[in-house]
Amino acid sequence: MRARVIGAGVAGLCAAYALARAGVEVELVERHVSPGQGCSRFAGGMIAPWCELESAEPIVAELGQEGLAFWTQDLPVAVVAGSLVVAAPRERAELIDFTRRTSHFERLDADGVAALESDLAGRFDAALYFPQEAHLDPRAAMAALAQRLAGMENVAQHFGVAAEVRTPSPDWTIDCRGFAARDALPGLRGVKGEMIVLRSPDVALARPVRMLHPRRPVYVVPRGEGLFMVGATMIENEERARVTARSVVELVNSAFAIHPAFAEAEIVEMGSDLRPAFSDNLPRLIRRGQTIYINGLYRHGFLLAPALARRVVEVVLHGAHFPEVFDADSGERAPA
Repeated sequence: MRARVIGAGVAGLCAAYALARAGVEVELVERHVSPGQGCSRFAGGMIAPWCELESAEPIVAELGQEGLAFWTQDLPVAVVAGSLVVAAPRERAELIDFTRRTSHFERLDADGVAALESDLAGRFDAALYFPQEAHLDPRAAMAALAQRLAGMENVAQHFGVAAEVRTPSPDWTIDCRGFAARDALPGLRGVKGEMIVLRSPDVALARPVRMLHPRRPVYVVPRGEGLFMVGATMIENEERARVTARSVVELVNSAFAIHPAFAEAEIVEMGSDLRPAFSDNLPRLIRRGQTIYINGLYRHGFLLAPALARRVVEVVLHGAHFPEVFDADSGERAPA
């Protein structure tokens, strides 16, 4: 059996890897000259299924636990150091509300925060710690997946190539183009996300720190060697390339609120792209004949891609049906 996977972002790479491991002959086609050049490149890389319950439905946490196992066991590129959620004293209500929506956390007082992250000593008198969660560098993770694929005899990778010129036709086509698939999925929308990368040798954090705020929540993810990814905005427009001054100011100010040394940090990178999402911000597997679309991963690409890839294998090899994410044709969510 042969399958063509279109798109080498995190969804496409995970799908190609899952299919190849199951013995399928895989052709991976990407229009860019290297993998991971779409919105996956600007992801935070937080593998945080229980934190995401704060704003996502339970299915995201359920699928996300499969993603956590994949990135820590199958392809062990993630660091299991947990997630830390904090709030300014005047925003204590936000932290209380977070506890009502999430699970798998420990409550920390000021001493507990200092013991976990010494650089935050004295800055927060209460926090939530999610010890089982992990984080990764998205670009390094995608490079590791591409390297695994390159070493598999039943995988052919083609970069800088338009999908429509590839022949012969495979038994299955797995469309992982993200927002670019809107030509086939009219219900898809783009949600703009902006991020910055700071270099601050005066700050040491071992794990992602989320700071709650009713208007400007932010997360800071350590990337090693004094680098921190700060993100991310969620803007309901489809202006892919432009990072606004307002967003940069808000992200830097929010990082400064976590630790004042970020005010003197060097801005190493700014980036933005469009997260593909459906109206309910939940993922889909959409089958049309012998084509399966993996899409609508919204802000949960690395969290959800491994679980959706595994389900694609079950559809291709065994005709399985997953009502929680599966849609036969319409582009709308099928009832569970």
